[in-house]
Amino acid sequence: MRYLTFALTKGRLAEKTLEMFEKVGISCEEMKDKDSRKLIFVNEDLKLKFFLAKGPDVPTYVEYGAADIGITGKDTILEEGRKLYEVMDLGFGKCKMCVCGPESAREVLNNNQLIRVATKYPNIAKDYFYNRKHQTVEIIKLNGSIELAPIVGLSEVIVDIVETGSTLRENGLKILEEVCPLSARMVVNQVSMKMENERIRKLICDLRKVLQEGK
Repeated sequence: MRYLTFALTKGRLAEKTLEMFEKVGISCEEMKDKDSRKLIFVNEDLKLKFFLAKGPDVPTYVEYGAADIGITGKDTILEEGRKLYEVMDLGFGKCKMCVCGPESAREVLNNNQLIRVATKYPNIAKDYFYNRKHQTVEIIKLNGSIELAPIVGLSEVIVDIVETGSTLRENGLKILEEVCPLSARMVVNQVSMKMENERIRKLICDLRKVLQEGK
C-alpha cells in the first residue's frame, strides 16, 4: 500500500484539521511535538504522511502530485486557480471576502467609475469586478495591512478577508459588498482521486459524518 500524503496549511488550519482527523481515527503523534524540526510526519500504521506548508503553496503541492490531499482556505484555492478537485467544505475557518472602504466609496462603486482596488488577492478581485460586476478597475497588489490603502489614498476600496470586522471599524472602514463566503476546504490531486479513490472516498465519508454530528 502506498502512502497517502497530506499538505496542511500551517497554523490554526492545521490544528483544526488534525482535531477533526482524530475524530475519524487518524492521528499523527509526531506532529504534536511543537519543538520538532521535522518536515515530514508519518503515521506508519495507516500509511499516511503529513507536511505543513504556507497556505498559497498547498494547491501547488496538490496539483503537481507532491501531496494527494491538501487542506487550505477557499480564498487560496480561488486565488491560485490550480487544477485540482475541491471535494469538501470542512466547515471551520469561516470568514468572507469583501469589498471594503469608507462610506464615501459606496457611490463610486455604484457609479461604475474607474477606481483603484488594493488587495492581497488580485485574481479574486479581478474576477469579481471584471466578470461579475463588469466594472473596469485598477488593481494594486499589496502584501501588508490592506486597510491602510484607502486611508492614505492609495485606493478607493480594498478586497480583503473579513472575520469579525473589528479592524475595519477601528479604521473607519465598512463592508460595502460581499464577494464570497470562505472556509477551510479539502482538495485532491486529480490523478490521486482515480488511483486512491476508495481510500479518499472513505475519508470524505468519515469526515462528513463528523460534520453531521457536530451540527
